[in-house]
Amino acid sequence: MEKRVILPEGFEAEVKRNCVVLRYNGKEEQKTFRTKVIELGFEDGAILVRGINEKRKTIAIVNTTVRCIENLVKGLQYGYEYKMRIIHSHFPMNVQVSGREVIITNFTGEKKPRKAKIVGANTIVEIKGKDVIVRGTNKEHVGQTVANIESATRVKRKDLRVFQDGIYLVEKRLMEKAGGEAHEK
Repeated sequence: MEKRVILPEGFEAEVKRNCVVLRYNGKEEQKTFRTKVIELGFEDGAILVRGINEKRKTIAIVNTTVRCIENLVKGLQYGYEYKMRIIHSHFPMNVQVSGREVIITNFTGEKKPRKAKIVGANTIVEIKGKDVIVRGTNKEHVGQTVANIESATRVKRKDLRVFQDGIYLVEKRLMEKAGGEAHEK
């Protein structure tokens, strides 16, 4: 089983064993695939993903690898933007970015701050009023950062129907195209 990911104009690609490095407009992303049932290659402006056998599991891994590479291409072209909303009922929580962490203080009146790790070097977190915006070129890193923030504000040992405080994901989209209009997912 073999599939090709054709790269758009302006992309540079480098394939070393199971590592794919993509460059576009001065931005770079790389992904290492830790599996022994696929072989990666590069020819004629396309990345080849080849399975070493025709088993069902191998075909699934080939399809997943192709999709990961396509997500990297989209991320480098447009970028991913996830929007989260800060929701509190009684205790107003304070959210700030410090280095590679998001620090949440006064969550449900707690004294100790909660922390969420920002994953990936190209991931940017901005706080604008009640909104937290996470941007980046790698979909996996942006998604994991959002999951870390949601997990940090999970309410434990209380009735979730009453205590609905937290930071929740409200919108996912590709960032703006060069032409100005947003590319909705």
